Amino acid sequence: QVQLVESGGGSVQAGGSLRLSCAAAGGTYMRRSMAWFRQAPGKEREGVARIYTSSSSTYYADSVKGRFTISQDNAKNTVYLQMNSLKPEDTAMYSCAATYRTISGVGYADEYGSWGQGTQVTVSS
Repeated sequence: QVQLVESGGGSVQAGGSLRLSCAAAGGTYMRRSMAWFRQAPGKEREGVARIYTSSSSTYYADSVKGRFTISQDNAKNTVYLQMNSLKPEDTAMYSCAATYRTISGVGYADEYGSWGQGTQVTVSS
């Protein structure tokens, strides 16, 4: 069993930055891949970024490549999402996810078995 708790969301103007955190507890073997997903009202859930916890290898969706960075602090069991040059279209509920699988790309939401409660990010123009 893995518990994930996100923090760091908020409101920011376009062009600004935010850093999201995902603190994990339990089930180290269940967190081989960790990712950030987002979902805006009326839209499909979108995988944003993924990290392999053993190697720190990362993958990004085209929509955020060059602006977002996923990283981890193994000592704190925490995964981060640094979001720069934010745009109004980045507005969404951001959720952290974990799986024991080695996910190709960011993967699909149903490939992840553990989820946090989410944190809201709002970007105004």
